[in-house]
Amino acid sequence: MLITCPYCGPRDVSEFAYQGDGNRTRPDPSSTDSEAWHAYVYERPNPAGAHNEIWLHAGGCRAHLAVVRDTLTHEIASVRFAREHGAAPHGRRKPGAKA
Repeated sequence: MLITCPYCGPRDVSEFAYQGDGNRTRPDPSSTDSEAWHAYVYERPNPAGAHNEIWLHAGGCRAHLAVVRDTLTHEIASVRFAREHGAAPHGRRKPGAKA
């Protein structure tokens, strides 16, 4: 599988590290809501089809990327910097980013 980094160009998937679901929102770190933390840590959707993901270009420019990948075919529909997507690593929203 090739991922086209917006900065480095097409690269093999071995240069990247999967960082998680690009749709998830992490609970407030100071939250003591055990149900919210349980859902965040353990409950995972298993979508078939297009899926938003966050990847780190670990073997290259070290940028976090927002990738739309088909989970059935592994075809990549789009890649952009996660900061442009409005997401930080691990699906957390950047402060002040629109949801």
